Amino acid sequence: MTRSGHRQEHDSLGTVEVPEHALWGAQTQRAIDNFAIAGRPLPGAFIRALAQVKAACAEANHGLGQLDGEAAQAIVQAAEAVALGEHADAFPVDVYQTGSGTSSNMNMNEVLAHLASTGATGAVHPNDHVNRSQSSNDVIPTALHVAALNQLEHELLPAVRRLIATIARREAGAKTLVKTGRTHLMDAMPVRLDQELSGWRTQLEQAVERLEATRDRLGRLAIGATAVGTGVNAPEGFGERVAERLSERTGLAFRREPNGFAALASQDTAVEYSGQLRTVATALIKIAEDLRWMNSGPLAGLGEIALPALQPGSSIMPGKVNPVIPEAVLMAARQVIGLDAAVTAAGAAGNFQLNVGLPLIADNLLQMTGLLARAADHLGERAVAGFSVNEEVMRAALDRNPILVTALNAEIGYEAGARIAKEAYASGRPIIEVAAEHTGMDRDRLRGLLDPLRLTGGADGGA
Repeated sequence: MTRSGHRQEHDSLGTVEVPEHALWGAQTQRAIDNFAIAGRPLPGAFIRALAQVKAACAEANHGLGQLDGEAAQAIVQAAEAVALGEHADAFPVDVYQTGSGTSSNMNMNEVLAHLASTGATGAVHPNDHVNRSQSSNDVIPTALHVAALNQLEHELLPAVRRLIATIARREAGAKTLVKTGRTHLMDAMPVRLDQELSGWRTQLEQAVERLEATRDRLGRLAIGATAVGTGVNAPEGFGERVAERLSERTGLAFRREPNGFAALASQDTAVEYSGQLRTVATALIKIAEDLRWMNSGPLAGLGEIALPALQPGSSIMPGKVNPVIPEAVLMAARQVIGLDAAVTAAGAAGNFQLNVGLPLIADNLLQMTGLLARAADHLGERAVAGFSVNEEVMRAALDRNPILVTALNAEIGYEAGARIAKEAYASGRPIIEVAAEHTGMDRDRLRGLLDPLRLTGGADGGA
């Protein structure tokens, strides 16, 4: 007897009670009952990409004589609605499910079949029609690539480029600002602030180059390989047609991966992309940490810059303001590093003809990409764009920096320079005074040799 508010659905294992108004069927309900580990479904970006794949598959099936026009069009219309974000609550299957993602594939098949079944089309079957010429084993890795490439193009790359542009704008106004360089967190030879910023910018530009180099492989799709890589039950040219339709639908470059066995058993492209995301994370960590150190103090730290004051920094210490944006970015970037480790482990889960870590890989890649995009925007808009420079603090530190004696090496030798530096450290006197006493050199000549701005001219960080 069916419970109130429920209906009966059936699959190959028998009948299942499903909530009366649910768009899904028996296999989705079994997955809901079986899997409650993460307590959340796969990301919306993945679900929307999966719907796009189903629309392209229906169009390819119709073009190859596998589906009649009415059924194909009904599936396409239903899939397009889901791809636009409609019916989001109809995809509740937990992230941690069967390793092929079969439960999510069947969830999509059942929802689209339910939406597509009308008086005009008749009953649209989730397996025979929506899933025709496909297997979960090629559909899920295909949707993974579609979602990842879409998010890369439309979220991450634009965000990183915006951060690069913000840094470049700050560089332009910092060409005469000289500060103490630091290696091992210890005073070193001077650098210009624009040179220091150029290092950040170049890190990010190289990160963009690495991400762009992954595009081609993300654009290679497993579709058409079906269950084990042989393409069984898929008509000739099916995978190629689906890739063409996805390219037209998304404006991105997709093609079928010619070796279906590699496409199903390996997730090396996902691991590669994850590694590139980890590299972006390390670049953001470098920039965020530098900002924290430069902002430290303001009295007992470096105090070279002041980050925008966004909120009170302490519940007990009045007037304290903390570098909250760099700290938030650091946490997000370190989370990306952890997610990358999990992607690597899941990418190694390719046994014989199938990788069985696909939902985890999809979930983590999309989390990583979104985290980095938002972190880059926060860092640019709320930290880099608005920090002010304390030129007086920078100048005072340079005046006391005994490491400037390095500029005299060619004149007096390393050992004599070391003695001058040690005495300047011990006495707290400016290096020019101690050098004048020890060398007898003319002060004007010393002033020229020790000029911090002149000493920054030999680097490749820009004139």
